[in-house]
Amino acid sequence: MPQKNIRLEVMQFLEKKVDSFVDQFLIPVEKIWQPSDLLPNSEEDNFIEEVKELREIAKELPYDFWVVMVGDTITEEALPTYESWLMEVEGVDNESRNGWSKWVRQWTGEENRHGDLLNKYLYLSGRVNMREVEVTTQHLINDGFDIGTGKDPYKNFVYTSFQELATYVSHNRVSQIAKQYGDKKLAKICKLIAGDEMRHHHAYSEFVNQIFKVDPSEMMLAFQYMMKQKITMPAHFLRESGQKISTAFEEFSNSAQKLGVYTAADYVDIMQKLIDKWEIDKINNLTAEAEKARDYLMKLPERMAKISERLVLPEETKIFKWVEPAVIR
Repeated sequence: MPQKNIRLEVMQFLEKKVDSFVDQFLIPVEKIWQPSDLLPNSEEDNFIEEVKELREIAKELPYDFWVVMVGDTITEEALPTYESWLMEVEGVDNESRNGWSKWVRQWTGEENRHGDLLNKYLYLSGRVNMREVEVTTQHLINDGFDIGTGKDPYKNFVYTSFQELATYVSHNRVSQIAKQYGDKKLAKICKLIAGDEMRHHHAYSEFVNQIFKVDPSEMMLAFQYMMKQKITMPAHFLRESGQKISTAFEEFSNSAQKLGVYTAADYVDIMQKLIDKWEIDKINNLTAEAEKARDYLMKLPERMAKISERLVLPEETKIFKWVEPAVIR
């Protein structure tokens, strides 16, 4: 039987549990926070005073911080790309509104709040060129992405398990930095977003865990494949106005590394966390090929750690159109 069909059978088997996944890992609309809960209320008479206070506190935050904030926001705002990609995964049937498409829609609904909230905060802060941010966001949605997973659910769930944890790390670190600079409101915003990302990480990593129980060898090979080719960040086609797809994402990553928001060491740490979470060393009934894949995976974090230690960041900081240095006093 072609392996694709086995994957479809596994997805259909797991679909019976989707309602329990939704209940366990997602929060009902009526109970979850909304962006307006965390921002100045435009209906109140003291709205302008609250915005002025927000803007004064925002002035204390440095250039690299705002670059990272913009990059995080744009990544969240490109949500249409991620939803459309996941709807094409083997076993996800939007036309018949099956269980997996229900998951994708409800996960999207939660994620949509993140870009909404960060965008409004950036707009109110007065620290960034919102038009340039909006142009970059539209470019990113136009350009889409290619994360190397195709329609394979196993590879896609490895990707989302990794990416959700990486996003948690980034938002959580931004929260800590904002708190250090006295911006308690922004610290709370980013911490709440980070909490969502961690829940979503637990969900996708549980999907992988369930697949390991029923199709261990193919799941192991999919994990190896994704780690071999390396996890491509969702905003890897990032570009500014007037540019073609270039090195903008790499330069954004340099700012994130300098600030300590998301580093090469974090990448290795996430890889190790997934190996531990899925207990890769204890998986049974593997084919000879999958056993080799396991050996590769178990040794990979140490190898990658040695490479990350040799990484040298450029001293010069890229000046993005999103954040003009003159604006950052």
